[in-house]
Amino acid sequence: MHSPVGGQGLNTGVQDAVNLGWKLAQVVKGTSPEALLDTYHAERHPVAARVLRMTMAQVALQRTDDRTEALRNVVTELLGMEEPRKRIAAEMSGLAIHYEVGEGHPLLGRRIPDLDLTTPDGPLRLFTLLQDARPVFLNLDAPGRFDIAPWSDRIKLVDAGYDGAWELPALGLVSAPAAVLIRPDGYVAWVGDGTQEGLQEAMNSWFGPPS
Repeated sequence: MHSPVGGQGLNTGVQDAVNLGWKLAQVVKGTSPEALLDTYHAERHPVAARVLRMTMAQVALQRTDDRTEALRNVVTELLGMEEPRKRIAAEMSGLAIHYEVGEGHPLLGRRIPDLDLTTPDGPLRLFTLLQDARPVFLNLDAPGRFDIAPWSDRIKLVDAGYDGAWELPALGLVSAPAAVLIRPDGYVAWVGDGTQEGLQEAMNSWFGPPS
């Protein structure tokens, strides 16, 4: 069984840099306190531990003794099933990562899917909103439903629509939110169901106090 160990390590390194980069930029600018940097270790250390565990398992499966060959055959059979295959693929790609950012909607702490959005200016892919490394508040409810004006200097507000199911690797279908607050690294910091409960706290926590 061949597994892209090197590719997984590279992906982890890139995500480490992105996770730290936007937080460091905010602290340097004075937008956020230095305590924000503590979240880098809290979020990325468990990811590195999972990558190490996966790498050790891959190396173990490359042995040539009879017992390992039997185990490799069992694993190959399991990967022939849709659910285990999707789960391992999500682990290998890093899309199964879940940061502890609070209780609630299953999107919280997970990477946002790259949705095909509709906007007043035409169709738009969600990931294009993250290209300038700014947090994004994606409002899928009526325009003006949520107020983020005090943070408008640092959070980009986008009113949009999306038709279809929300599906995440390793999770499957999840309920559609009314709005999501997306960090510059693409991870969801807050999910709204039509109310602003917890929104100010999330914006304060991740992107500093209002101007």
